[in-house]
Amino acid sequence: MQAIQKSPSLFRTLTQSVFDPHAADFWLQKVNPIWSTSRVLAQIIEKKQVAKDTISLTLQTNRHVKLGKAGQHHPVKVKIEGRLYERSYSLTERDGDLILTVKKIADGKVSTWLHEQSQVGDILELGQPFGDMQLDDQQNVVLLAAGSGITPMYSLIEQLKRNQQLTQAQVKLLYWVKHRDEAAFTSEFEQLAVQYPQFEYKIFSTQDVQHDDRLNVTHLAAIENLENTTVYACGPSGFVQTAEELFGHAQCFMSEAFSLTQISDNDTGFVNVTLSRSNKTVAIPKGQSILAGLEQANIKPTYGCRMGVCHKCVCQKTQGTTQDLLNASENSEPKNHIKICVSSAKSDLVIDL
Repeated sequence: MQAIQKSPSLFRTLTQSVFDPHAADFWLQKVNPIWSTSRVLAQIIEKKQVAKDTISLTLQTNRHVKLGKAGQHHPVKVKIEGRLYERSYSLTERDGDLILTVKKIADGKVSTWLHEQSQVGDILELGQPFGDMQLDDQQNVVLLAAGSGITPMYSLIEQLKRNQQLTQAQVKLLYWVKHRDEAAFTSEFEQLAVQYPQFEYKIFSTQDVQHDDRLNVTHLAAIENLENTTVYACGPSGFVQTAEELFGHAQCFMSEAFSLTQISDNDTGFVNVTLSRSNKTVAIPKGQSILAGLEQANIKPTYGCRMGVCHKCVCQKTQGTTQDLLNASENSEPKNHIKICVSSAKSDLVIDL
């Protein structure tokens, strides 16, 4: 039996066959700045400080938005001085609002602009969600966060609240910051702890005068019934590695790191990277990501999150040895796929770019 094909709408037909989408967007945005034929645009409708060096932006989006699950990340594109930059952030749904929380990073082009220059009314562009750190149905949940790793954890907690799981699940949040005034969402966590007795949280400051210990075995000992618990960890790579060493034998362990492993002082010098499709060979430094080295050589590969999560920068390595900057493991196998944003070159390489 022959299938009956659905006829496209008149608007879609005209858009695809007559109008240039860029021209259509130009005129649509004269009416409303977030209208578009296909792009996911968002307008900042509120900006507020939630901790030292951390802001939250409340966004109004157009109809094209497809929000990811709690804990996932979205590419966020901003135009700064006429150039488009893309970074990845975890978005949070809270009481019907969409919240983008950003910690200011030293020398961070996008985070600095969002903190110092962005204003209510500015337009951002969002990409499709990605990431594997998502909620399961486990009744016991432990959340381990350090620094800006709190953002996806807050998103997970809000999802548990919307699903009414905070009335049932045992949820414990352990949150590390350098200084107490850098802790975000403290009032929200306090309110949740009062409203939901099964939700517990503790904040550890590691560099205050009266400082707390970093994540260690004593924190593991305080968790009961780990074999029936799901553990989530997010923070710098060293924090996440320690979390996995301590909590990796939980029923389920999920993690994401947003910084790279410290490279050995012996890992210096240059290596040659041959780009087989481009027919180019460039010298890049050891001890940094291949992506960063190529960018310094004025080569612009495709990338997204720059932390090994979105897979936009994956390419095939046909020759040479690389090191994973998240866990320090080495890869010498030919015809392996690598993420160039979190891989460094240990030897001369040939990659399919």
